[in-house]
Amino acid sequence: MARTPAAPAAPSTAKELKDLLWKSADKLRGSLDASQYKDIVLGLVFLKYVSDAFEERREQIREELIIEGYDEATVAETLEDRDEYTGSQVFWVPQEARWSYLAAHAKGTPDKSTGELVDDAMRRLMEENKSLAGTLPMVFNRSSVDMRRLSELIDLLNGARFTGAGATKARDLLGEVYEYFLEKFARAEGKRGGEFYTPAGVVRVLVEVLRPTSGRVYDPCCGSGGMFVQAEKFLESHHRSPGSISVYGQELNERTWRMAKMNLAIHGILGNLGPTWGDTFARDLHPDLKADVVMANPPFNIKDWARREDDARWAYGVPPAGNANYAWLQHILSKLTPDGQAGVVMANGSMSSNSGGEGQIRAEMVEADVVSCMVALPTQLFRSTGIPVCVWFLAKNKGAAGEATMDRRGQTLFIDARNLGHMVDRAERALSDDDIARIAGTFAAWRGIEGEYDDVPGFCRSVPTAEIKAAGYALTPGRYVGTAAVEDDGEPLDEKIERLTEELFEAMDESARLDAVVRQQLGRL
Repeated sequence: MARTPAAPAAPSTAKELKDLLWKSADKLRGSLDASQYKDIVLGLVFLKYVSDAFEERREQIREELIIEGYDEATVAETLEDRDEYTGSQVFWVPQEARWSYLAAHAKGTPDKSTGELVDDAMRRLMEENKSLAGTLPMVFNRSSVDMRRLSELIDLLNGARFTGAGATKARDLLGEVYEYFLEKFARAEGKRGGEFYTPAGVVRVLVEVLRPTSGRVYDPCCGSGGMFVQAEKFLESHHRSPGSISVYGQELNERTWRMAKMNLAIHGILGNLGPTWGDTFARDLHPDLKADVVMANPPFNIKDWARREDDARWAYGVPPAGNANYAWLQHILSKLTPDGQAGVVMANGSMSSNSGGEGQIRAEMVEADVVSCMVALPTQLFRSTGIPVCVWFLAKNKGAAGEATMDRRGQTLFIDARNLGHMVDRAERALSDDDIARIAGTFAAWRGIEGEYDDVPGFCRSVPTAEIKAAGYALTPGRYVGTAAVEDDGEPLDEKIERLTEELFEAMDESARLDAVVRQQLGRL
């Protein structure tokens, strides 16, 4: 039986929404694993947002028409005019997909269960909005989903409201909540969570270094779309329109691909993620694409991948069958325009491995002058893996071009950032804004974009190709940056050694004395 839904709550703050929505996940936790309830909760969150935005726009239309003196028939007709919504970047939501309808039938109808009603709503929403085609989850009517808990979840979400402060702010709010959920779900899923989520700090390093302000941006293994979202935030912070860049991506995992499309829709990003999910190596869905910026966090050290020795992408050598790291690097290089740049997160082993011909491929890349900068990152940035990681920054042209005024051909910048970051808990480290700014600022100075560059012992150094060759083409920053300079305290070295030796012997004598006292007391006992 239909019921009247509760009155809409006041617009929620980000913290209130995060607390409420994570509480909503608790209603499903236990009956479903993290990967399943992720789709359910995020799907409902998205549906609630688009419905709230639709209803807010509906009220705006009604008020405008009443003020202008239109009769009730005209008002009613205009309220059902799709263009009045899509023209304001609001999704058209058909009647039975609106949240008010679902809330009124949260326990189902005589002929449909709650899960069937939600699946129908998702289907109708995708049918009416082409940009959402193949995006939304259709998982609500499965036997594994507890209908009672799903009904309670709808009731709980009814207390959240994403609108009331303007469409742009509402979208930002939802985007922030959505990213919070992605991070929380990634933690809940453990190792598998890394398949769709890259820590925001790591993504920001790539974005702040590469500065994507125009042209095509590509990610061949885009996960949930975090690279694109951070690129949009970078544009916003530099007062550029989101339309300044065109987004292209590909993702192997079906559920993750759908999540990425939903994430882009939430942030208002028009992206081309291909007509379906798919393996970038087996079938490149953007075969003719040349990108100005590529940002990627490929899965590390894949042993089973679609390898073809005659692939035209292997310009620097055929990658080994047992590891796809250098396949990713070469695929990304093949996608760059003549002045394009790329940032690629890799396992540290990629910087020095010689197995399967990787050392020779790396040598060819260095000699071709396409490695712009290597950054060694701190450990424990990824909760899902303990593998230490680095970032390869690649460039087809290291000469003075665009914003860059320094000709860095024949040189590579090495940054050892392993000592940056702070622990947020026992298992995870995070980079601060200052840490990210230091890395990005060092690269910008080296390229002559802003500031003056100087080598900093223990942190950064610009190294000529000849020196890298002499080191066997190893690209580990610690090999080149040296150790941090020790502040001179004015005490001559020979005097310091003599003083410290004397203090050491005194400490050893005191230790021996205390040892004798302890033995004496134990003897009395």
